[in-house]
Amino acid sequence: MWLLALASLVFLWFASLIAYFPRKPAFLISGENANKSNALLVIAHPDDESMFFSPTISFLTSRGHNLHILCLSVGDADGKGNIRKEELYQACVTFKVPRQQVKVMDHPDLQDGFGNKWNHNLLSKIIEEEVLARGINVVITFDDYGVSGHCNHRDVHFGVRTFLQETAQRDIEAWELVSTNILRKYSGPVDFWISMLFALLSPTGSAHCLMNENPRRSFIAMSQHSSQWVWFRKLFVSFSSYTYVNTLRSIDRLEQVQRKGNDQEL
Repeated sequence: MWLLALASLVFLWFASLIAYFPRKPAFLISGENANKSNALLVIAHPDDESMFFSPTISFLTSRGHNLHILCLSVGDADGKGNIRKEELYQACVTFKVPRQQVKVMDHPDLQDGFGNKWNHNLLSKIIEEEVLARGINVVITFDDYGVSGHCNHRDVHFGVRTFLQETAQRDIEAWELVSTNILRKYSGPVDFWISMLFALLSPTGSAHCLMNENPRRSFIAMSQHSSQWVWFRKLFVSFSSYTYVNTLRSIDRLEQVQRKGNDQEL
């Protein structure tokens, strides 16, 4: 009985990996920015990109979109900030994101830590500077739970929201990584089926399910963070659904559409 259950689980695991490949997600392939987007991934710490956003990064880089990464701290909670900064650059090489397109902040008011509250207005200002400097038209970040509930992740989300509210006149797409419950979080590629259903049931164009077409690259990228590559993170990357699939949801899509329509009427 147990052997049959294990065999069924292994079959479902690999079937989930195979099922997605014939599909062609519609993310960033319609509209005036269809050919090539300047996308900005906004994260809190070095290794967030490899642990949580690798399917999104792989999707963007493999389809010719111009990806920039803004990391808002060096992750110095354990005094390894300089090391972690260099590790992030190496991980981004694995993801084929050039070093000059990766920016790591070390602001005194944006220090890594569970008890460190980050000012949303300060975050908004930093994000705005990066958007203007890079000609960004797509911003991607955490949702309001931030996958793990880490306060720095959540502050990054609200920093992006503050930026969007203060720059309503700009036509910028903004997407958030959907957080899942603990069962889905550790279901590996099997979560693809639930994520796909979530995307299908969402209003048209408001959510997209991106499967990682090269999960091995995620392991290689995360291993570049050698100061963090301890046994429990190895297990996390192996079993986390975020290694295999990302669900991106539009941030206030309807509100932005309505705001744009009102501007056009004026």
